[in-house]
Amino acid sequence: MTKPNQTLKERLDAGTVLVAEGYIFELERRGYLKAGPFVPEAVLRYPEVVQGLHREFVRAGTDVVVACTYYAHRSKLQSIGIENALAQLNVKAVELAVQAARETGALVAGNICNTWEYVPSDLKASEKKVRPIFREQVQWAKDGGVDFIIAETFSHYGEALLSLEEIKRVGLPAVVTFSPVAQTTCDGFSLAEACKRLADNGAEVVGLNCGRGPKTMLPILEQIRGAVGGHVAALPVPYRTHDQQPCFFDLRMEDGKNAFPVALDPFLLSRFEMADFAATARDMGINYIGICCGAGPHHVRAMAEALGRTVPASQFSPEIKRHPIFGDQQVQRQNYVECLYGPVKEQPEK
Repeated sequence: MTKPNQTLKERLDAGTVLVAEGYIFELERRGYLKAGPFVPEAVLRYPEVVQGLHREFVRAGTDVVVACTYYAHRSKLQSIGIENALAQLNVKAVELAVQAARETGALVAGNICNTWEYVPSDLKASEKKVRPIFREQVQWAKDGGVDFIIAETFSHYGEALLSLEEIKRVGLPAVVTFSPVAQTTCDGFSLAEACKRLADNGAEVVGLNCGRGPKTMLPILEQIRGAVGGHVAALPVPYRTHDQQPCFFDLRMEDGKNAFPVALDPFLLSRFEMADFAATARDMGINYIGICCGAGPHHVRAMAEALGRTVPASQFSPEIKRHPIFGDQQVQRQNYVECLYGPVKEQPEK
């Protein structure tokens, strides 16, 4: 097995780290996970599928393999009646991620997230319930050999801080990110201020993940970049959010119904749009760049190439000039057009 030759900090100090997330949506699209609860049962039911997706993302250019433990915490497993599988699922997910990462020398990250149990009006009760949820997941990740831990999709600064404290307790680097559904956290901080506070408390990387597409996330990222002296994370969803519908929860179908979570296909961004985002984020001084719910390997490859890399999947990057209609083979194109539309009239020379 190949261990990474650099730590997360060393890679960030040297350049850009590309991170593919979005396992939950991709597994649901493929029929291995139930939309709604979004609990990653596939880790136990179909481990070969999860590990295969890890390998696809590595081949496409991710620098980090993220353990499939988002929504694998005690509260979520209780909600679908499989709390007895909690330890088994987390340990197996970390094992699969470590195996895939060590094949190539990629970094491997543990993953914890918002619990839906944090209530700002009752901080004592919230901490009593939330801290143990984080503690057990962090410990399983640490014991499994991860290089760092991602804590993400928070709406409350207080909950994010608890996650950071638990990661620091085991001595691992922490990447802590908020979901920018609103411009502020639910406990009253601007996202820039919340990120600064986390960085001041020892987070290696702070920033945003999920919630918004590139267009509506970038202005907030600019504020965070101005407020934080250290490394900043940017992981939007690959959906076409806009000023009137800034979050992918807001997107509506033609009949006015919510597109989230299983009718978002018409809003999916192309690989080229995500590539543009990666280059824009890099030029803003952001160097922990990635993609969240909705990601596919084709997005990741395009983002890697936009950052100047040639990755294993680049072997099959598009070469449209060889296409018989849209390429540079004029005779084939003209014959096809004449077949469909009749003889092509010669254009007079000017």
